[in-house]
Amino acid sequence: MAAAAARLVDCHCHLAAPCFLPAAVAALVVVAEHAGEFARVAELAERFPGFVLPCLGVHPVQDLSPEEQRSVTLKDLDAALPLIEHYKDKLVAIGEVGLDFTPRFASSDEQKEGQRQVLIKQVELARRLDLPLNVHSRSAGRPTINLLKEQGAGNVLLHAFDGKPSVAMEGVKAGYFFSIPPSVIRSEQQKLVKLLPLESICLESDSPALGPEKQVRNEPKNIYVAAECIAKIKRIPIEEVIEVTTQNAVKVFPRLQNFLRI
Repeated sequence: MAAAAARLVDCHCHLAAPCFLPAAVAALVVVAEHAGEFARVAELAERFPGFVLPCLGVHPVQDLSPEEQRSVTLKDLDAALPLIEHYKDKLVAIGEVGLDFTPRFASSDEQKEGQRQVLIKQVELARRLDLPLNVHSRSAGRPTINLLKEQGAGNVLLHAFDGKPSVAMEGVKAGYFFSIPPSVIRSEQQKLVKLLPLESICLESDSPALGPEKQVRNEPKNIYVAAECIAKIKRIPIEEVIEVTTQNAVKVFPRLQNFLRI
C-alpha cells in the first residue's frame, strides 16, 4: 500500500473550457456539463491517456450564456445521450449529473421535476452501461440522495456536498462516497468531514471553482490542500488520508484500476 501514498486522485474537475497544465496528481476525473463539452473532454482524454479520465453527463443547471443560466430539461438530453453511447467504452462515470434546487435556478415545482426526470434518465443509463455516477446536489442534498436510493443507483460520488452532515450519513449507509474540495479550509464542510468515515471520502478540486482562496482559479494540484485539512480535522497523518482516499476513488470508479498501481 505504500505506493498509494504519493498518488492523489482528483475525483471531480472541469477542464473542458479553460486550459490547465498537468497537475501533481496521478489521475484527473474530468466531468462535462452538457453535450457541447463532450468533444473537448474526449480530446483531453486522448491527449493525456491514463491521466485525464472522462465522465460525460448533463448538469442540472445549463448555461445559455456567461450571464444566463437555467434549469435543465429533458430536451437537453437529446443531443447528449447518443454521444454518451458513442464514448461509453472510454468513460469512467456518467457525470456531472444531479439536482440543483438553488432558488434562482429551480424556483418552481415544474423545474424541480424536470431536473428529477433528467437525473432519473441518467441513473438508468449509468445502470445499463455499468458506470458510476458523479453527482451534483447543491441545495438538494436530501432529495438527491433519496432519488438515487429510490432508483437503485450503485456506485455514487457526491461531489462538494453542501447538505447537512446527518443527511450525508444516509448516503454513507447506502454505500455512497463524498469528495471534498480545497474550499473545505474556509467552509462549513469541515463539519461534514468530521462526521464522515475516512472510508467514504474522496478528494476533488472542482477546478476551476472551490479553491483554497475565494474567486481565485482553482487547479487540480490543490487537492493536496483538501487532504491536509482532512488530516488535521481527523487528527491522522496526511499519508493515511491520501492512501485511503485513493483506494476509495478506485472503489467508486472501478476503471481507475486500469491506470493506478495500488
